[in-house]
Amino acid sequence: MSISSSLLESLSQCVGRANVLVDAHDVAPFVQDWRGAFRGSAQAVVLPASTEEVATVVRACRSAGVPIVPQGGNTGMCGGAIPDASGSAIVVSLRRMNRVLDVDPVNDTMTVEAGCILQRLQDAAASAGRLFPLSLAAEGSCQIGGNLSTNAGGVNVLRYGNARNLVLGLEVVLPDGSIWNGLRALRKDNRGYDLKHLFIGAEGTLGIITKAVLALFPRPEARVCAWLGLPRPDASLAILERLRTTCADALVAYELIGRSCIDLVLDHVSDARDPMPQRHPWYALLDLAASDEQALRAVLESVLVDASERERLDDAVIAQSVAQAQQLWRLREGIPEATRAEGPALRSDISVAVSDVARFIDRASAGVQSAMPGARIVCFGHVGDGNLHFNVLPPAAPQPAADWAKPLYRILYDVVDALHGSFSAEHGIGQAKRSELRCYKSGVEIAMMEALKRAFDPMSLMNPGKIL
Repeated sequence: MSISSSLLESLSQCVGRANVLVDAHDVAPFVQDWRGAFRGSAQAVVLPASTEEVATVVRACRSAGVPIVPQGGNTGMCGGAIPDASGSAIVVSLRRMNRVLDVDPVNDTMTVEAGCILQRLQDAAASAGRLFPLSLAAEGSCQIGGNLSTNAGGVNVLRYGNARNLVLGLEVVLPDGSIWNGLRALRKDNRGYDLKHLFIGAEGTLGIITKAVLALFPRPEARVCAWLGLPRPDASLAILERLRTTCADALVAYELIGRSCIDLVLDHVSDARDPMPQRHPWYALLDLAASDEQALRAVLESVLVDASERERLDDAVIAQSVAQAQQLWRLREGIPEATRAEGPALRSDISVAVSDVARFIDRASAGVQSAMPGARIVCFGHVGDGNLHFNVLPPAAPQPAADWAKPLYRILYDVVDALHGSFSAEHGIGQAKRSELRCYKSGVEIAMMEALKRAFDPMSLMNPGKIL
């Protein structure tokens, strides 16, 4: 669908003609996701440079009855920032809104525009002697507005929480083009509803986040990283419990990794090296951070000796340098890349209570193997907060996942539901998991969500077709 001359003129007056992209070649990167899994079409892509320009664009689109798809770094996994195939929508990209507006080391806060790349925010915090702890694989290209809109997780949730836990205030352009300024750097503000939480995790369906006040933390002076060889998943949970008891908040990250993951990484990632001479069924990767490295190492070694004596630990490697720690994390970070290189796969993003992790793995593995004998299970994730990526590769030559994955998803999600877990832990719903939402959410929950959507967006123009 080509854009009307009147809408093109209105948008050009809002942001300048150079920032309204209509040529198919220019629009193409904005209407497909980075994996090529979701493709759509759009009348145009608009690149505003300020909140006021975003608001003006929204009002122009609302007046014309044109849907809006907000977009950050376009690094999502569920198609939440991709328009549908009708070509009726306008994509609003916030990439030009990329300023760090303020860093306050006394209040431990940072005020930023939504188009800031996550890694830039990490660097800005570090320059002020502080830490912004949100960290995930796409941090070099994802934008903070998208991170907040999907309530991103990552490797540091165990210590610092999801994106939701790192936000003190927001500025949002609402679907009618009005601006809500909630940019407050307060840790205590009990004046009625905490409105910011309506927009965090809403995937742009209730409004467009344009600015945020983010919480910062002291930078730990010492870090200790370890790689553990384990006999079974429940051994990792016993060690996790002991570490949390003895190390408390010093335990920043704790990842569980199946041996099949390591084999894939060694096959497909050129700079990967197996840190242990012998193979183990499972591994854990952990980070401790505090002010006293010697004390951290002493506590960790004590926990590992105890775990070995209780037959919960087969082997351990404690990184002796930053470079060695980076090599260990490269193994973990290389798993998604290696899985993609292997071919079509079922990819899941589930969460259960930490105490149910081993139970989930046992039940899900049995269900998958019964339905598809010989399937390769690629299981890894943030076991410290109960979030696993339980992926499956078919035993035969690669086939499109659509041909075989659907019944396996149902098996996995039924196991998750029986354990009172979530089929979407940190990637969101987007357009990929709408049917699952209606299957596994109660009717009361769906009705409440639909009521919120109608209240904020009665014309259903803000990122339509996502979540609901």
